Amino acid sequence: MLALLLAGLTESARPEGWKTEADASVYAYAGSTQPHAHSVLNPDNRIAGIARSRVDTEVRIGLRAESDSLRLSLRPILSLYQASGDTGQEAYLSQWQLRWRTSPTSQLAVGRDLLTWGPAQFRSPSNPFYFDSGRSNPMRELSGVDVLKFSWTPDVLHSVQLVRLTGSGHRQPWLASRDDGWLLKADWRNDGRAAGLAIAHSPERAPFYGAHVQYSPSDAWLLYGEVGSGSRDQALKPPRNPEQPFEVQAESPRHTRQLLGASYSLDNGHSLSLEYLHSGDGYSRDALRAYFKHAAAASLSAPGGAQTLGLALTAAPPLLGRDYLHLVWQNSLLDEQGYWRLMLTRSFTDNSLQASGYAEIPASSRLSVFALGTLPAGHRQSEFAALIGYSLTLGIKLALP
Repeated sequence: MLALLLAGLTESARPEGWKTEADASVYAYAGSTQPHAHSVLNPDNRIAGIARSRVDTEVRIGLRAESDSLRLSLRPILSLYQASGDTGQEAYLSQWQLRWRTSPTSQLAVGRDLLTWGPAQFRSPSNPFYFDSGRSNPMRELSGVDVLKFSWTPDVLHSVQLVRLTGSGHRQPWLASRDDGWLLKADWRNDGRAAGLAIAHSPERAPFYGAHVQYSPSDAWLLYGEVGSGSRDQALKPPRNPEQPFEVQAESPRHTRQLLGASYSLDNGHSLSLEYLHSGDGYSRDALRAYFKHAAAASLSAPGGAQTLGLALTAAPPLLGRDYLHLVWQNSLLDEQGYWRLMLTRSFTDNSLQASGYAEIPASSRLSVFALGTLPAGHRQSEFAALIGYSLTLGIKLALP
């Protein structure tokens, strides 16, 4: 029924001289997550409220209409879910764009745009909006940010974008401080080499500076790196006295993040990627111990205990440690027998590990089954093993004609 509706809309709404396209996929999946009952940060799951079971049905739609000078694209998402007895539904635009080609070398656009770049898998230090670009979770649907954008491409080697940010997109409150801000993005690419520069400014934040480079010395190898310097909305600092509350700054001091990576493609289509990340806003080994020690001293029955643990979860850095190694082994997306991806991450700050894997196997030309699993390893007061024992999601994906 949905496929017939999409076909009807594209046919009936097609003005003369316009090309239209439509596609849709239905995702239905169920997940199980095991919170640690004796978690230091989330005792008895009373702070984070992690859903032990969840069932989701999503319809992800793509609509496109294009003429010689205008292009309209829409990415509506329809979602139904049930999580630990609670049910909900929502419909939103994950991305949309109206683009006007003002000349052979320039474009103006308005919409909700996904501002991601670079080949990094684990994190993207050069990006002020999407430090976690979602590449570690192939099921994840990222939402864009609301923008006005001018693009200039004088030749095939160079491009420049000037972006005005007007909103943080769908359910992305951590980007709210970037509202009414600006982004200047410049890119260069030539013969297996590429480089980019990003400068972001907003009234409520210190300027952000980022850069990324990549180089392919051969068909098999890809070498790349990213660096970014900026601040976060909040900075949580464990106090020296465990009896005192966490210290929270409205904006963190300026910090720098760097990533170096290499990817090697095998003859059979498999690829291996290895990345090292240094996150300057993470805790040192001693500061991380103090962070967990202070959280462990907080009691839910004592005044302010729940608030202390809430701050420990929400105001801490996105990565608690400073140094990480990330390994990815995957086959080709074009493999007719299916796609799989194995990932292993180690924190050198507390030596905790996280292993995860994704597999998608086609059952027919339009139907596939998939699974995503995560298994952390470490002690209770370590980053990856602090909240959950495991998570597993199984589902199906149906591509509508």
